[in-house]
Amino acid sequence: MRKTQANILIVDDDDDILFSAKMVLKKYFAQVFTTNNPKKIQSFFSEQTIDVVLLDMNYHIGFEDGREGLYWLNYVKEISKETTVILMTAFGSVNLAVAAIKKGATDFILKPWDNDKLYAVVNAGVELTRSKRKTSHLETVQERLTTDFQQKSTLVKSKSQQMNAVLKMAHKVAPTDANILILGENGTGKFIFAKEIHLQSDRKNKPFIHVDLGSLNENLFESELFGYAKGAFTDAQKDTIGRFEIAEGGTIFLDEIGNLPLHLQAKLLTVIQERKIIRLGENTSRNIDCRIICATNADIHKMVNNQEFRQDLLFRINTIEFHLPALRERQEDIELLANFFLEKLKIKYKKQLKAIDKDALKALNNYHWPGNIRELEHIMERAIIITENDVITLHDLHFSNNRFEENTMLSLNLAETEKMLVQKALDKHQGNISKAAKDLGLTRAALYRRLEKFEL
Repeated sequence: MRKTQANILIVDDDDDILFSAKMVLKKYFAQVFTTNNPKKIQSFFSEQTIDVVLLDMNYHIGFEDGREGLYWLNYVKEISKETTVILMTAFGSVNLAVAAIKKGATDFILKPWDNDKLYAVVNAGVELTRSKRKTSHLETVQERLTTDFQQKSTLVKSKSQQMNAVLKMAHKVAPTDANILILGENGTGKFIFAKEIHLQSDRKNKPFIHVDLGSLNENLFESELFGYAKGAFTDAQKDTIGRFEIAEGGTIFLDEIGNLPLHLQAKLLTVIQERKIIRLGENTSRNIDCRIICATNADIHKMVNNQEFRQDLLFRINTIEFHLPALRERQEDIELLANFFLEKLKIKYKKQLKAIDKDALKALNNYHWPGNIRELEHIMERAIIITENDVITLHDLHFSNNRFEENTMLSLNLAETEKMLVQKALDKHQGNISKAAKDLGLTRAALYRRLEKFEL
């Protein structure tokens, strides 16, 4: 039988108890540690991550009221709040069990125990610990993402009258719970716009969950969005919550909703109407409380006319509808955005850059930007990487190089751009590896790896 990868610590003053419990549990779990001195608990936690502690309630003869166990329970919860603690005693009482659980114990087991019962209780404790850690990780990631985005939310500013009208309406709508549909070409900033609405809402301290429906496999739609119960399908090893439940209290952003097939549109419509989800493999419905923001680059109203998108679903998701203008329709913002990316990316690449010169700005303003803001960021990033000056010049943008424009101006693929830059450096230095590597800011070994990778 394959052992569960978990660390179990047993703390009891009776060596026979320690031996017996270890013999039972080591058949099921990767590591089982024992100690007859609770003062050594700290040393175990400092050396490895402990998933479950089996903790005796009494350590001194004549003191059998469980106070010592409660003391060490509090100690464990202070040093590792996610670790599950299960208390053991030969002098069990309902009142003591209640007191222990109130103070953070997960379960209570009497000595002598049934071996199957002991395994079941500890195994449940391992699963609980993992669930707590996963939740804690999600909260930490979400907190960092929110903080990071708040620092960069200055991107949602504009000199364009058209864009400012959109932003003004967004600030009116943000405090409400109205469902929102964001329309616009690829690269116009639909994700950032949705996140800005979330940050302006009363839900800003709760999760913002992004779901790219365009890349989500149809077979995974229900399990990803609604979650699943253990055993619902072959690889369902445990109960797992879906994106709607993760977004509880916050916002769920359903990107590229125009790519959703009709039969899945019907499932989503039911969830939005009833505000309930049912996990795969369960029959019980669960209430959801999250704001729904959707986005697409498709002409969704035309899709409705062509019966490719459900009209009733459209009515549910576009209580408020925004259309983000293409960058070519807000040329006043090109310089603003270019300078924003300059300030952001020069820090990322540790470059001492002062500005974008006027010829480069003129070229940026004259370009038609088929890839919108995303393309502008891509071009600025490339320019910042390759420039040898303290300002971005027209040469750094490579607008004058027809081959560059044809091959990469319409491409946002970083691998393709990297391959082009390597080839350009080789051409410039007539195949001299040392000079090409120096020009690219790479070591010779790093350049050779890229030559092999791109088969150049």
